[in-house]
Amino acid sequence: MSELLVDFITSLDGHASGEGWPGFWGLEGPEYIAWLGEQPKATYLMGANTYRLMSGFAAGEVPDGQDEFRPEEEASVDELTRASKVVFSSSLEEPLTWANSRLVRDDAVEAVRAMKSSGSGLLSTLGSLSLCRSLLRAGLVDRFRVVVFPVITGATGEERIYDGYPDVALEMIEHRTFDGRIQLVEYKPRVLEHPPLGVPA
Repeated sequence: MSELLVDFITSLDGHASGEGWPGFWGLEGPEYIAWLGEQPKATYLMGANTYRLMSGFAAGEVPDGQDEFRPEEEASVDELTRASKVVFSSSLEEPLTWANSRLVRDDAVEAVRAMKSSGSGLLSTLGSLSLCRSLLRAGLVDRFRVVVFPVITGATGEERIYDGYPDVALEMIEHRTFDGRIQLVEYKPRVLEHPPLGVPA
């Protein structure tokens, strides 16, 4: 059975990106980059908007506000190009142009449920806030990982991650600090039907 990881990088105030900011908010360091390179192979799950953005980067489009990719960003895009990817969309057309990408038009929750039960290895989300929210609501997420970068993007932040989420209890299973400033926290999530009636002892 496959394991499903929801994986976000965020500002401290919970934005997935910020207008005018480079990838990783320009704050990645050597420890964090090395850790990224050590991650196990995964099949990446995404929606149409993330696919359009990332496949554009893979085709050479540079993010707004930048003249060219930094080496760390280019290496990250190259690695994603080589990885297996599943794209959930009713608007995209086949064939998908980004290498190693498969289009699924079926309901994403049911498709991922089937992928988990029949497969092996790691499934990991890439961006795709609404897809992640749907998978979490359905109780399909085994691990919820957030890497928090030391910046508040109150004026320029975009893509608020947690809007529309249910209440979720989080049991910490991993934490780590990279380069003295970047914080990783990883949890086992449990969707709550209502707030807990008492505080755990």
